[in-house]
Amino acid sequence: MQVSDRFPHYTRFNPKVPVRCITPDLDGCIHRFFDVSSISPSGRYVGLTRLHAEDRLPSPGDRADIVVVDLLKGDQRVVAETRGGDTQMGAHVQWGADDTQLFFNDVDIESWRPFGVMMDPASGESENLSGTVYAASRDGNHVASTCLRRTGLTQKGYGVHVPTDRVHLNEGPVEDDGLSVTDLLTGETRLLVSFKDIFERAIPAYDPSLYEGRGWYGFHVKWNRGGDRLMLVCRCLVPDGCAPERRSVVTMRADGSDLRVAVGEEMWALGGHHPDWGPDGTSVTMNLRMSADGPLSLIQVNHDGSDLHVLTTVAGSGHPTLHPNGRHILTDVYLNESLAYGDGTTPIRWIDTATHTEEAIVRINNDPPYPGPKRELRIDPHPAWDRSYRHVVFNGCDNGVRRVYLADLSDLVD
Repeated sequence: MQVSDRFPHYTRFNPKVPVRCITPDLDGCIHRFFDVSSISPSGRYVGLTRLHAEDRLPSPGDRADIVVVDLLKGDQRVVAETRGGDTQMGAHVQWGADDTQLFFNDVDIESWRPFGVMMDPASGESENLSGTVYAASRDGNHVASTCLRRTGLTQKGYGVHVPTDRVHLNEGPVEDDGLSVTDLLTGETRLLVSFKDIFERAIPAYDPSLYEGRGWYGFHVKWNRGGDRLMLVCRCLVPDGCAPERRSVVTMRADGSDLRVAVGEEMWALGGHHPDWGPDGTSVTMNLRMSADGPLSLIQVNHDGSDLHVLTTVAGSGHPTLHPNGRHILTDVYLNESLAYGDGTTPIRWIDTATHTEEAIVRINNDPPYPGPKRELRIDPHPAWDRSYRHVVFNGCDNGVRRVYLADLSDLVD
């Protein structure tokens, strides 16, 4: 990957790997998340969301920018405008099969209907999709999503902003909401599985007594690398919020069959977060406590819930991904975790599961001046690999503004 010298090196705290700031001229930029790279398939471009305000939460109809960074030329260019951005995932900007497929979300402010957009940033040509975008398959043929209007009911920052009277509560495991998939070859969107399907068909079966009086909602959606399986995080809430959520990780084939509970409520309730597909496409990795008084561990479990085991004695944290070499884990740290430095900076961690050791390869500030009333405007690094698994994009905070950084981990993975 060739990176223009127009992007300044990041040298604070002596990083162990080369790091550059790739948004030095645009304030308010964030990349999407740790599970899908914002770097294009060729490795030349980076797709980002730029928030117009960093000192207040977005309101329905507020605009954000879709930004494409040209790593070779050193350009940072606004290619589109959207009303479908939020504070943690932006507008879910991501790539499909090649550099001509850039996906993001927008909102029709007359109907308040969110919709996905597929754009060729080089030509400026775009197509509005019949469904929304949470995760695009790597072959660019399918886009999966939950209801982005309801996402904010479970946690702010991950969906789209619409007036509250346009957000309808779910009562129990409904049959008209769940996981939808848009077929980009036909343009059609269909409800692949409903929450009723999941509740009634998933193996092992859900305990109905744990879910009485709870509305079911979708949160994170993830395709595996091969595009033949999907993961969905389900979050079940009581309407008045007087009891903790019940969460589970559900997996399925791309056609919605073979519904499995990889991590059930009983296990997740002990403590844990941020599941992701392993590089093999059949296992799940995440942070999880194995006992109520145990540490947060980095674990792996099969898509059907079998063979749950701890990957390393090194403590879990943040947003972990297992490298395809099967040995190394990349993750970050939340400001409130004990592994943070206590001064607004946190490490990007490189963990060796064979030797059970770790190294802080980058130390970055991620404490914004205004994090929001419920930390909706916090800045999580969300380190995410490119498709070659040699470079990583992550978020940081420089002098009170959001910036995006690119780290070269080639020497570590080689």
